[in-house]
Amino acid sequence: MLSIAGSDPSGGAGIQADLKSIAALGGYGMAAITALTAQNTQGVRSVHVPPANFLAAQLDALSDDIAIDAVKIGMLGSAEVIEVVGEWLRKVRPAVVVLDPVMVATSGDRLLQESAEAALHALLPLAHLITPNLVELAMLVGGDVQEDWAGALEQGRALSTATGATVLVKGGHLDSEECPDALVNTAGLLSGEVVVLPGERVATRNSHGTGCSLSSAMATAQARLGDWEASLREVKPWLAGALEASGTLEVGTGNGPVHHFHHLQPLLPEGSFAAQLWSEAQPDLKDIYALDFIHGLASGSLQEKEFAYYLAQDAIYLNGYSRVLARASALAPTEAEQLFWAGSASQCLEVESELHRSWLSTRTVQPQLGPVTKSYVDHLTAASASGSYAVLAAAVLPCFWLYAEVGATLHARFLAAGEPAGHPYAAWLRTYADEDFAAATRRAIAIVDEAGRKASAADREAMITAFKQSCRLEVDFFDAPRLHS
Repeated sequence: MLSIAGSDPSGGAGIQADLKSIAALGGYGMAAITALTAQNTQGVRSVHVPPANFLAAQLDALSDDIAIDAVKIGMLGSAEVIEVVGEWLRKVRPAVVVLDPVMVATSGDRLLQESAEAALHALLPLAHLITPNLVELAMLVGGDVQEDWAGALEQGRALSTATGATVLVKGGHLDSEECPDALVNTAGLLSGEVVVLPGERVATRNSHGTGCSLSSAMATAQARLGDWEASLREVKPWLAGALEASGTLEVGTGNGPVHHFHHLQPLLPEGSFAAQLWSEAQPDLKDIYALDFIHGLASGSLQEKEFAYYLAQDAIYLNGYSRVLARASALAPTEAEQLFWAGSASQCLEVESELHRSWLSTRTVQPQLGPVTKSYVDHLTAASASGSYAVLAAAVLPCFWLYAEVGATLHARFLAAGEPAGHPYAAWLRTYADEDFAAATRRAIAIVDEAGRKASAADREAMITAFKQSCRLEVDFFDAPRLHS
């Protein structure tokens, strides 16, 4: 993945954001620098554009040696730089070219010389996807900045018609609680002329580099999936999660960066109690991935009766599990932990169970308590009756940790297959992209790690035993549909 863009020394936008996004989406990032900026989270102070012939040398050095699967183009700065990039694109013909026409920063700072706008227009037809913000979109079609979604889509159509490229119309700058994005192509290259993905606005002041991150992530996903719609379905929730988690970075005093790696499991400190537990879980995790149920769920080949049995048992399990989480809330030593476990109990009943009910309600399934489900609930109930908060927290952790880990893997396989049409469990697999559950899992890990750090040697052993038993029961739970059938 090659990013041709400017540098942001604060790390939130430009090349720096591109490389983070590429890595987050699973690509190997390379960079050719078009401009140097002096900026931070409060704004751009100065821009320096190096000689265009040096950019040409960078690009030739890369393409002479390395097979480039996709290119993202960001800040170009001058007409001479644009002409160099255009000449190189015509010569190399990359399979994927995403052009983010960086003209005006979110802060309002102009990043493209007015004299270079004509050269930029000539470059647009060489792109496969163009990702302007609403201000840039209006500048490119010679119109007024649109304040409503319908007007923005019309400008997207105009730009697609003029260039032949697909245009990503972004709703991030609309004055609305909603934040839709749409792919627009008037040449029949999509499933429809306009493909809209709805979304909700994330309440944060940290949006520095959002456009850079989105365009480079789209290039990376497209190189793997070969489908703009599938790419946007993968990238949009990732970026929403990056915005939601941005406050945890605490970078700068202005418009801070997004959290590109929010979706990754944080590294566990060597020697920590959590690291010890994760090591204990590996054999069971390996066994889960080897199950026919998991392979069938990912591929869509799983028999419906097995999936129905799994959901019916999970619905029963969640009812008991929510009571155990409520007990953890009652035993928790701090108000923050009480609120966490209570919220998790509520989530089981209000959100997670809804998918079970909606799916099972359309089928003649009479949920009856199965032996594995009973064993799992009995085990957790015994842990809650022990009176030890630490042991109970360790016992419930696998239902967060292993479920999140397996879910993320299944969702990644589903996306890698391009979200195949007609996949019977598509709605179920998409739920695994939920950043809220990933955040809750990280919180649960931190709570158990802290409890283990403070526990006596005997209590730690009891925590490990409870955790390992739950891990084993997670394996049995995924395998129960096969045994039942």
